Amino acid sequence: MKTRPRNTHIRTTAALALLAWFGTSTVAVGQQHELTSGTHKELAVARAATAKYHDLAQAEADGYVNIDLYESQEGFHWVNLSLIDAEFDPAHPEVLLYAPVPGEQRLQLVGVEYLVPLELSSTAPAGFAGTADKWRRDSEGFGLWELAAWIWEHNPSGLFTFLNPRIP
Repeated sequence: MKTRPRNTHIRTTAALALLAWFGTSTVAVGQQHELTSGTHKELAVARAATAKYHDLAQAEADGYVNIDLYESQEGFHWVNLSLIDAEFDPAHPEVLLYAPVPGEQRLQLVGVEYLVPLELSSTAPAGFAGTADKWRRDSEGFGLWELAAWIWEHNPSGLFTFLNPRIP
């Protein structure tokens, strides 16, 4: 009986794990669009740039302020007003979204939002590479284009879907 070498088993397991991860990352977009390699790179930039904001004090030190806005399925909004302009920059989201940690007295970073004033762009701005993201006109009356990206909390409705049912 011929046995497979151990390293072949490891490579097969690694390949299956990679396929499973890639498969969930494309299915979770919500719009039935696949994420391009460019989108993955920009999402990695967004995660790397915002990882330090898991510490809320660091977000505040960098100019994000609590605007006392809590929206169900979005969370608490910390906004950096100096970043609101007509430019989309994955590394500098205008809004950090936080949600309460169940059973604890703290908030966790769950996502980000990008904002562009309607007066600076009459059409939906360019955002992440590819066609998976979806800008929306805010319904709260702020006069903004908004783009949510759930980069720290899985959204079963999709990475770029505006509301996340996992957020109370």
